[in-house]
Amino acid sequence: MSFSYKILVLNGPNLNLTGMREPTHYGSATLDEINSALSEAASSLGIETVFFQSNHEGDIIDYIHSALDTFDGIILNAGAFTHYSYAIRDAIAAVKVPTVEVHMSNVHAREEFRHTSVIAPVCIGSIAGFGSFSYHLALAALIERFKKN
Repeated sequence: MSFSYKILVLNGPNLNLTGMREPTHYGSATLDEINSALSEAASSLGIETVFFQSNHEGDIIDYIHSALDTFDGIILNAGAFTHYSYAIRDAIAAVKVPTVEVHMSNVHAREEFRHTSVIAPVCIGSIAGFGSFSYHLALAALIERFKKN
């Protein structure tokens, strides 16, 4: 199958523990299971996905930089970096690749510090609170964006 779009899916700190870390917030599916389901859904639509997870801010920034002229969109669950990483924010702004911010939990129903995202202003949108389906909603948002361009 020839892919018409390529999407980078980035996951930040502690998301490698998804499935066993706070399942009431993040569900019981592992990150590999979430990635596999998203890859299958995207592939059926002719979209290639590349996945990366890191607990290190610089690695995430490097992957965002790699998106320039390589990827058509980014799905980003920056984890706790969402709330304070101006470096990730600046990387998203610099590459100008349409990015959707994703959170599996409803961050607005949790601790106060989770209510503020420093990356949201440079993303085309934010999705939170739908568990692993949040990634599929982000994929749908990028597809709609592609249709308009």
